Amino acid sequence: MAKTPTEPRKALLQLSGVSRTYGERQVLHPLSLKLAAGECVALLGHNGSGKSTLLRIAAGRELPTTGTVRFDGLPMDEHDPRIRARVAVVGDTVACYPDLSVREHLLLVAVAHGVADAHAWIEHVLVDRNLAERADALPSALSSGQMQALLLACAMVRPRDLLLLDEPEQRLDPDARKQLADLLKAELADGVAVLLVTHHTDLALEVAHRVLVLEDGKVLTKGSPRNVLAGGVGGGRR
Repeated sequence: MAKTPTEPRKALLQLSGVSRTYGERQVLHPLSLKLAAGECVALLGHNGSGKSTLLRIAAGRELPTTGTVRFDGLPMDEHDPRIRARVAVVGDTVACYPDLSVREHLLLVAVAHGVADAHAWIEHVLVDRNLAERADALPSALSSGQMQALLLACAMVRPRDLLLLDEPEQRLDPDARKQLADLLKAELADGVAVLLVTHHTDLALEVAHRVLVLEDGKVLTKGSPRNVLAGGVGGGRR
């Protein structure tokens, strides 16, 4: 488990009373959440529990039916350039350009965010995500695990103060999951705030400071990973 900060920190991401309703179906009941720099909160629960909906609201990709979302005091809006420059999202769907290689995808992201010495940084990220040998491959030639590594690499190659991840461990083998845990701990050590949706309780135990377990859009339980997950709550290990 990640070491809990010893002193309270200012909330970088703040969700206040957010909920989401589709027609007559309420998929997320009102809840509040604060996330500080260098802190990781993991969202757990079975499929359909509201985790991904909450993450999309936190990212500004979906508007809450009630409540507010603020990032560093600003209303969360994924189109606001001040927010886009500081928030990186790895979603649960694959969105790549079919005619761009792995390296070209990373270069596109790096240039769009004004990364200095982009080529050198890209080469570092390619090695770090085990993609160096696939750098010139098109997305169609990648395995599912390599595609997931590319999505993570696109987040790593750009500046970020907040990292929002929707099941980043999916399609990764055990070695790659261990590397993912090490990567997230390094992000936290650098002061990046991390909101993580996962089904993998081992990952939550290793990197999260707090966990929220959702069920039918409601917070079933919350607290430190060891306290919450001691009884096997959270969707089970994979």
